[in-house]
Amino acid sequence: MNNTQAAIILAAGMGKRMKSDLPKVLHEINGKPLIRHLLETMATIALDRLIVVIGHKGDMVIRELRDFEVDFVWQKEQLGTGHAVLMARDYFKDFNGTVLIASGDVPFLSAGSINGLFAIHRQNEASATCLSAEFDNPAGYGRIIRKPETDILLDIIEEKDADPETKKIHEINTGTFCFKASELFATLEKVGNNNAQGEYYLTDTIKILQAEGKPCAVSKAANAGEVAGINSIEQLKNLELALNQKKA
Repeated sequence: MNNTQAAIILAAGMGKRMKSDLPKVLHEINGKPLIRHLLETMATIALDRLIVVIGHKGDMVIRELRDFEVDFVWQKEQLGTGHAVLMARDYFKDFNGTVLIASGDVPFLSAGSINGLFAIHRQNEASATCLSAEFDNPAGYGRIIRKPETDILLDIIEEKDADPETKKIHEINTGTFCFKASELFATLEKVGNNNAQGEYYLTDTIKILQAEGKPCAVSKAANAGEVAGINSIEQLKNLELALNQKKA
């Protein structure tokens, strides 16, 4: 498998629950925007290219990240995570390596977990690899079904579709993935938007790949705290509090 690596960071969202017109990724923890925390980590990882997908007030995001080596692409319409990734397709026409996809509002992904995700992806020669985490309270998250004693991903079952036995599983999908570049964009073309939001979801690529008999894998994050995302001011304050208590 090709060892070249790239990353796409999703940063187009407004974040309506943040009760602010500021792009969600520019809200701050300890005086630093969420996306800056993440990109400082990305700067320590061997990447051949780094793309940030921007949308709502994207010019502000560009200004904030002007000191990073990064290319920007616009998602003019907010049509979901799958659609956002498709906006970066032109940057990968000549790229045959592995593409990491992460959210700009998940600021504390560790370099160890990201490099581990790349490694598991290559070891299993997977078309796609999901970063998982072990949560004490997994309610609301998609559950990971893996082949016992292996890194092979069998399924991601959303909470609404989970039976009582599946809900006992504590390993969850974090929404961070690696893909073979050649598989990623071809599969995104097959993703539909027949859902309540009318959006194109990145996670739908997993079921498509598996239906085509293409291998998928799973890599568990070093700890659950690093995959925490921000969807509200309350979550932002709680994450900042937890971070500072850990430092104390």
